[in-house]
Amino acid sequence: MVALLAGVAVVAFVAGRHDSRRDDASHPATGTPARNVTSASPTPTAAPTPLNVYANDAAGMLSPNVAGVPSLVYVPDTESNVVHVIDPATYKIISTFPVPDRPQHVVPSPDMKTLYVNSDNGNALTPIDPRTGKPGAPIPVIDPYNLYFTPDGTRAIVVPEKFSSLDFRDPHTWVLIKRLKLPCLFPNHMDFTADGSSLVVSCEGSGQLVRVDVATMGVTAVVPAGKSPQDIRLSADGKVFYVADQDLGGVEIMDAATLQQLSFLPTGAGTHGMYPSRDAKQLYVSNRLAGTISVIDYATRQIVGTWTVPGGSPDMGGVSADGSELWLSGRYNSEVYVINTTTGALKRIPVGKGPHGLCVFPQPGRISLGHTGNYR
Repeated sequence: MVALLAGVAVVAFVAGRHDSRRDDASHPATGTPARNVTSASPTPTAAPTPLNVYANDAAGMLSPNVAGVPSLVYVPDTESNVVHVIDPATYKIISTFPVPDRPQHVVPSPDMKTLYVNSDNGNALTPIDPRTGKPGAPIPVIDPYNLYFTPDGTRAIVVPEKFSSLDFRDPHTWVLIKRLKLPCLFPNHMDFTADGSSLVVSCEGSGQLVRVDVATMGVTAVVPAGKSPQDIRLSADGKVFYVADQDLGGVEIMDAATLQQLSFLPTGAGTHGMYPSRDAKQLYVSNRLAGTISVIDYATRQIVGTWTVPGGSPDMGGVSADGSELWLSGRYNSEVYVINTTTGALKRIPVGKGPHGLCVFPQPGRISLGHTGNYR
C-alpha cells in the first residue's frame, strides 16, 4: 500500500519582540547576553515505498496453498483437443489427456488449488488437480474462451467471446450471477486496476477497451484502442496499462485512470502476450508473427531488448517460479519455446498441432486473477 506521509509543521512561539540579527549580541535593554534561539529541525521521514502491484509475485514467494505441488507446464492443444503436460526439469512431455472441443487456456483458480481448461467450442471447463496433474469431469459453462477472477476471489469472470459479454459466475458452483453485455466486439483479455475496483477488458473485434466496475458489474468507460488489442497488463506501479495490439504490431501505453493513450511502442508483427518479470522491472512481450519477444523496461517504458525465435510463433505462456525462464506456446509451429530470461537462449519442445494458452504452475503470488497466470 502507498504510505500517506504528512509533513511535520514546526511552530516556534516567541514571547515579545525579537531581532534575529542580535542572537549573538547582548540584549540592548539589560546589557545581559541574549540567548541563542535555534529553530527546531523537521523530524526526518522515510521516503515513500513505491507501489509494486507484483510485490507478492517475486521468486520464492509461493502461496502455502501450493506447498508440495509439482512444477509442471500444461499446454492446451486447440487442434487436437488434448492437454500436454511437460516436466520443466527434463523438457519432456510426461502425459497427455483429452478435453472437450477447442481448449484455449489453462487457468489457475483464485486459491491455486485447481486449474481449469477453457474449452470454448466444447462449452466446458475441465478441472485439473495440480497435485496429481490429472483432470476431473468437465463442468458445463457456455463459451469459456477465457477465464478470470475478481481480486477478492468471490466471482469468476468467464469471457464468452461469441456473445461479446462478460459472465460473472459463482467460482464454486459456476451458477451465472450476471451476464454483462459489452458495447464492443469479441472481448479477449483483461486486467485489474491497482486497487482492484475496476477491470479493463480488450475487445479485439472492434479496437476498444472497456472499463467495468467490479462491485456493480457495470460498464463505466469505453475508449478506442488501436486495431486489435489482445493481452493487457497493469504496470508494476499501477499507473498505466500495457496493451498488446496484434494488427498494429506493438504495445499501446494507456493511462490507468483515464484510459487515454500516452505512447506506442512498435515491437513486432502479431504482438500478443505479456508477462512481468519476477523482479517486476521488465515486461516480456511476445510477437507471434515476427517470431520475437520484446523486453520492455517498466521504469523507462522503453524496449531494452529483443529475443528471436527463428521461424517461430511465440504466443501465450508464463514465467517460471524462479524467474529464469519464459515459457511460450508456438501457436502455429506445433512447439513450445523456453527462453532464458538472462541470456535469451532458446529451447524448443515439439508438441501437438495447436498449442495455445499454456500455464506454468505453480508460480509465486497471493491470489490468481486468472488467465494463464495473472497473480497479485
